[in-house]
Amino acid sequence: MKEPAPASETSPSRSGFVRRFLSVLGPGVITGAADDDPSGIATYSVAGARLGTSLLWTAILTWPLMAAVQMMCARIGMVTGRGLAGALRRKFPRPLLVAAALALLAANTINIGADLSGMADAAEMLTGWNSHFFVVLFGVGIAWAIIRFRYHQIATVLKWLALVLLAYVAAAVDVHPDWPSVLHDAVVPSWPGGRATWAALVAILGTTISPYLFFWQASQEVEEEKAIGRRMLVRRIGATSREIRDRKLDVGVGTFFSNLVMFFVILTTALTLHAHGRTNLETSRQVAEALRPLAGRFAETLYTVGIVGVGLLAIPTLAGSAAYAFAETFGWKQGLDQKLKNARSFYGVIVLSTVVGIALDFADVNPVKALYWTAIVNGLLAPFLLVGVLLVAGDRRLMQGQPSSRLSLAVVSLVALLMFGAAAGMFVF
Repeated sequence: MKEPAPASETSPSRSGFVRRFLSVLGPGVITGAADDDPSGIATYSVAGARLGTSLLWTAILTWPLMAAVQMMCARIGMVTGRGLAGALRRKFPRPLLVAAALALLAANTINIGADLSGMADAAEMLTGWNSHFFVVLFGVGIAWAIIRFRYHQIATVLKWLALVLLAYVAAAVDVHPDWPSVLHDAVVPSWPGGRATWAALVAILGTTISPYLFFWQASQEVEEEKAIGRRMLVRRIGATSREIRDRKLDVGVGTFFSNLVMFFVILTTALTLHAHGRTNLETSRQVAEALRPLAGRFAETLYTVGIVGVGLLAIPTLAGSAAYAFAETFGWKQGLDQKLKNARSFYGVIVLSTVVGIALDFADVNPVKALYWTAIVNGLLAPFLLVGVLLVAGDRRLMQGQPSSRLSLAVVSLVALLMFGAAAGMFVF
């Protein structure tokens, strides 16, 4: 079983509540912020531009649902001492996991390519340099950093990068919303009418409750354990009540922050693009350029800088989650704490997905369409994966006598049903 935590983990913080609060923020905040990648920003922008403020209520709905899912994945990593694929491997046959890993790699690679294109377009707007140069620069630079630096260094950078998301809150405030009207649309849900609205709803659910986040959250828990010296599996098994409480706070804050940003991105584009009939988006560059005459240079710059920042945050999680899934499925040596020579196959998946992502940009794949439809694909795939997560999380033997609570299982079951229902609604209506 897991060895006792170091004194710093178990003794109260001497600096008071604030330091205690900040000390528990980590994997949950990183995962929550990574959820708002360029894919998410594009999806929310499309929803706001096409449908106005009618889907603002989804940000309030998805916060507790996303928190429940991410905490369940975190608990699996903390209690079993394995990543999600490693835990699923003890429950399901390998061929099924291989298929899931391949699907995850394909979706993540397309997502990486679209994210790189969106980042490059934003960088070109800021500098005037050709976007292809930035695609290669960002792709190679991110892959090199993942391989070169160890987990705790990467995690620290990612946690600070999360602050870039505040740019979208500032952009929304800058357009001076009519807050009573905004509040009404936020708390009074409107029933989706028509296939376009159902598609937007599935895309929002897909990019908010996304498969790569499940794998990344659980694997981060393993990396956190290794970082404090629990390198052997037997020392990582089980979790103390305090560790679980700390992670619940961490995940709650991270998912709240993620959905807050979603709310303000939809709001910004609804009050500018939708209000002026600019509903047909093709690239993130067009979104930013359309904001300039409608919301001002400040809002345009915030939107553009935000895309670059969230891409730097999200691409390591996209590439890393697929690498963890493959490594645990095939039993490879893995982890961001490993050097390249010790985990060549693990890092090979990261390099492969990044290189293919770069190539997609040179193939002139439309980034906004790719991001939007990738989000919809994730919305269709996620509920099947959630069924697997539920079966693992509710297994007392596999969870070392610490399964998820009945309430958690019920909420995540509801999430799966909602995602199945939203996907069905898109095709029916």
